Amino acid sequence: MTAKKNDYSASNIQALEGLEAVRKRPGMYIGSTDTKGLHHLVWEVVDNSIDEHLAGHCDQITVTIGTDHSLKVSDNGRGIPVGMHEKLQKSALEVVMTVLHAGGKFDKDTYKVSGGLHGVGVSCVNALSEYLKAEVHRDGEIYVQEYTRGKPTSEVRTVGKTESNGTIVTFKPDPQIFETLNFKYDTLAHRLRELSFLNKGLTLLLIDERETEDDGSYVQEEFHSEGGLKEFVRYLDIGRTALLETPIHVRGEKDNVEVEVAMQYNTSYAENIYSFVNNISTKDGGTHVSGFKRAVTREFSRYGEENGFFSKLKFKVSGEDFREGLTAVISVKVPEPQFKGQTKGELGNSEVTAIVSQCVGDVLSYYLEENPKLAKRIVQKVVLAATAREAARKAREQVQRKNALTGGGLPGKLSDCTSKVPDESEIFLVEGDSAGGTAKQGRDRHFQAILPLRGKILNVEKALEHKIYDNEEIKNMFTALGVSIEEVDGERKLNIEKLRYHKIVIMTDADVDGSHITTLILTFFFRYMRALVENGHVYIAAPPLYMVKKGKQFQYCWNDEERKVAVELYSKGGSDSSIKIQRYKGLGEMNADQLWETTMDPDSRILRQVTIDDAQEADHVFSMLMGEEVQPRREFIERNAKFAKVDV
Repeated sequence: MTAKKNDYSASNIQALEGLEAVRKRPGMYIGSTDTKGLHHLVWEVVDNSIDEHLAGHCDQITVTIGTDHSLKVSDNGRGIPVGMHEKLQKSALEVVMTVLHAGGKFDKDTYKVSGGLHGVGVSCVNALSEYLKAEVHRDGEIYVQEYTRGKPTSEVRTVGKTESNGTIVTFKPDPQIFETLNFKYDTLAHRLRELSFLNKGLTLLLIDERETEDDGSYVQEEFHSEGGLKEFVRYLDIGRTALLETPIHVRGEKDNVEVEVAMQYNTSYAENIYSFVNNISTKDGGTHVSGFKRAVTREFSRYGEENGFFSKLKFKVSGEDFREGLTAVISVKVPEPQFKGQTKGELGNSEVTAIVSQCVGDVLSYYLEENPKLAKRIVQKVVLAATAREAARKAREQVQRKNALTGGGLPGKLSDCTSKVPDESEIFLVEGDSAGGTAKQGRDRHFQAILPLRGKILNVEKALEHKIYDNEEIKNMFTALGVSIEEVDGERKLNIEKLRYHKIVIMTDADVDGSHITTLILTFFFRYMRALVENGHVYIAAPPLYMVKKGKQFQYCWNDEERKVAVELYSKGGSDSSIKIQRYKGLGEMNADQLWETTMDPDSRILRQVTIDDAQEADHVFSMLMGEEVQPRREFIERNAKFAKVDV
């Protein structure tokens, strides 16, 4: 047995052919096999249709979610070629669908720019689908080929005549590969809306055959934008007050690199820059974002210095001061983009920095000279941002210095755990002193710390940064967690090296006030401690809503469905007046043992991890729900009122 294990010869070397490699290691190609990876399949197919639009041959794309976990993407482009491929002696359609690194994107004459340049796109989707059907309308004929897990089950065949052109790809993700097969309507709608802004004039239709409207028709939404990026910026700033009547718009081209930018200043204190390369979202930024930031800092610096706006300041204005309250969308089209990895999170082409910097700089320089009133308004905001940043720095230092002088300076309210190992330690941010006391009695003091929060913390969406450090509850959170905000190269960064707990659990009452407090804490984390969320440290506790009891038997229930099941179980399907149902409206209604076994015991509790799937959408929702503008919030409430569950 041992000899066999140690036998390492040429027969042990596996050469994975064709799409076998994709099925063996799907994460290498689509990032993961969870819901994110599932939706990545859709983006790969839609990107092909978008490339047809960029080439000037497509203005309509329809995405349909089927009732059988299938998804269909159809466009009115030219249709994938079906003729015989000279080298491989197969139909070009079969080559595109079954061969990695095959497609028209590597030929500059076919597509000037394209998103899926790695060339694994649609063949990768085919490999990871239990069934895929490609239907091509081209040259007056309808061609069809079907596949199972990447392998053709038939030749390309002609099934009819047509007067239209286009491609229809229908696929069913493979349950052997994916953890979930449920396509999320909101995720698809968000991306298609984004694509409509990035490709003005293109119509994208989303149809969900799983849901119907009151009139019996399928739920659907159409996305179309004539304003492009300017309209995109207005949409992102829907919950904020704009400083400019119309966003500043930049469009330029150099060395075959197309640059388009829309930027708008608002009265908020957050910087929101979203970037795209060939319609692919680059959430980690890259050289195009560096070029944009360089231009903004250079041009506003020059204008401020020349016009004496900074003469009274006793400190240097930093790059981030010019970007406070700035919402910008940067979209570049690069013929040969160099991305870091298949998921394309960051652009690496060094030449793009100078191109974007020059294009944006030229437009900004002209704009500032031509619009002195608006320029003054922006630069006055920059001065205010710099002054507030300096005040915030002093307030931060005061908080951090106070901690150092008092030997750790942990808040008096904190009931710490005995463990000093961050990996096993967790802290509960508990609503109110009363519930905090119960949690303190019920916890496992070895690894669980309790920090009670009095009332509702400050809404940081509406507050200047230096005011935040005056808030007692926020100061307590900073000191208890052991994190600090530092300035690195003029940028504020959260230092989490000394984070004392790797699980931060928000525990509030299961009522409207509790939800509001959770939202306030999440707003604070998103704006000032985002690294904690990105590193998976933030959780929300889920206390039960009910306890169903009969005699000495009882069961905790987290929703109405569970409550009904518990009642039926104890009443054996009939009615029983001895069954008591207790509705927990607050954590304080539970005793220490109940709180431990339902909400704090790692073996039985439910914790919801807070993640950021889409920073842009998260920012949009936070600014709408927590910002100054009332009207967008009112519209949101009216639109979603039917989903509210309110205890009267």
